[in-house]
Amino acid sequence: MDYGGHRYLPPLSQPMIFMSCENTVNSPLYVDTAPYALNYGSVNYSNSSLVTHSNYVTLGGMNVSDLMELCTIEKIFLLPKKNYTDKSFEEIHSDLAYGFELSWYNIYCEKCTWGCYIDSADRRQCLHSDNFDESHWQVILDYVTAFLFPISVYFALLHGLKVVCGTPCVIIFLIYKWRRRHLSVYDTVEQFLQGQNNLMPVRYSYSDIKKITKGFKEKLGEGGFGTVYKGKLRSGRFAAVKLLGKSKANGQDFINEVATIGRIHHTNVVQLIGFCAEGSNRALVYDFMPNGSLDRHLFSREGSISLSWQKLHQISLGVARGIDYLHLGCDMQILHFDIKPHNILLDENFTPKVSDFGLARLYPTNGSITSLTAARGTIGYMAPELFYKNIGRVSYKADVYSFGMLLLEMAGKRKNVNALAENSSQIYWPYWVHDQVSDGKAIEIGDDATEEERKIVKKMIMVGLWCIQMKPMERPTMKNVVEMLEGDLENLQLPPKPVFNLDVTPPNIEGESSSLFPLSMAIIAVSEDGTSSMITVTCSIY
Repeated sequence: MDYGGHRYLPPLSQPMIFMSCENTVNSPLYVDTAPYALNYGSVNYSNSSLVTHSNYVTLGGMNVSDLMELCTIEKIFLLPKKNYTDKSFEEIHSDLAYGFELSWYNIYCEKCTWGCYIDSADRRQCLHSDNFDESHWQVILDYVTAFLFPISVYFALLHGLKVVCGTPCVIIFLIYKWRRRHLSVYDTVEQFLQGQNNLMPVRYSYSDIKKITKGFKEKLGEGGFGTVYKGKLRSGRFAAVKLLGKSKANGQDFINEVATIGRIHHTNVVQLIGFCAEGSNRALVYDFMPNGSLDRHLFSREGSISLSWQKLHQISLGVARGIDYLHLGCDMQILHFDIKPHNILLDENFTPKVSDFGLARLYPTNGSITSLTAARGTIGYMAPELFYKNIGRVSYKADVYSFGMLLLEMAGKRKNVNALAENSSQIYWPYWVHDQVSDGKAIEIGDDATEEERKIVKKMIMVGLWCIQMKPMERPTMKNVVEMLEGDLENLQLPPKPVFNLDVTPPNIEGESSSLFPLSMAIIAVSEDGTSSMITVTCSIY
């Protein structure tokens, strides 16, 4: 530049702005980079957010009004100062590869209060307020105007937006806060699911769930937390789809079940195939169990298959292994609290699967158990310490007790409490059968029973009696139970006779659910001070 015989250094570089736009932009200021994107694969102009967007560059100074709607600035580089009108991105890229120049002019003039210029002899001359002519002031005015104009426009627009849109924005903000309060549970679930990409279960959309169940056509059962439907996956595999009720679709419970049960892989624990979390719609997809629950075959229901004693023994051993896995197979103890025949599902080979985690709780493996606020389970299978606090602290031994009651029902193929029994001494089956074994009397299991079958029944009875001892410390662990069921009858000793007060009804009982498939799992990690929080669980695979 030449002003009044003096030369002022012009800018040597200009900005090159990379932008991502959701819509196609038709403007001479925007140069499309798409035709040349594949030719410069080694240069990363954009990030992953641009993959599905249109990419453009603009050159030189850019006003706020030049920024199109739905466009965002991604990166800014410097280019040599020249005219790029009607030039392609390929030509622009060549100059970008050339680089850009930086001027030492500012450093050269830093000792001059009013700036400097280069005279005709190529010497630096400082400017002074008393020797400024009109051309000097014009140059400075041009520079100041070029610098302040975008800022002035920005603040003018900002002030105008405040005045014009202030009230609507406040209203929109209040509506937003109100909606966030109601949608927070959805966001909590979504945030968790987005951060758990290593989860094994498949995530289905709600439309997928409707297709799998053919519009919820075949209903299998209904429980306190939702309804179970039969479905068929695209692979041809049958599944049980549990659609959680709206009032029960608690976000934390849903997170706990997907995070915990979704990582459990054991042949004797029901498998979670997938889930749906779409707005208020919650669904869990499990393996379909064609033979239903154990109680269907145990108590001689119509259409049930009579199970042999060998098969019942195998089922009891499988259930014991499944419960042992819940207690020891993960980095946190999963206590089921509702072991009973209805919650033992049988696949096509009658392999048992522990199910229905609606009352389950999660505890540290160090045995630190905080007292429960309410007894939980089903009457007849609940451990006495759940409602008689003086017996002992609640622990995994509560599941051992429930399994013992289950085992005794399997051995007798009857309910433990039978008010219709002919002999009053047989009303409570465990009490009566202990006397039979103690007196050396044979247990009636049929005239055609073999000696081997009688030994199986007696072993199941003795193991069951050990499991239902009144004090938790006198019961075996589930690992010991597995060993006893696998071992010989001769190695077992008869435990003390169980003592119970059948006239007392436990107060404040939480549960007694009778759902067909697993319910939402209320997994809560409880600390010593009584506070609780959700904890991610890691389980080994069996």
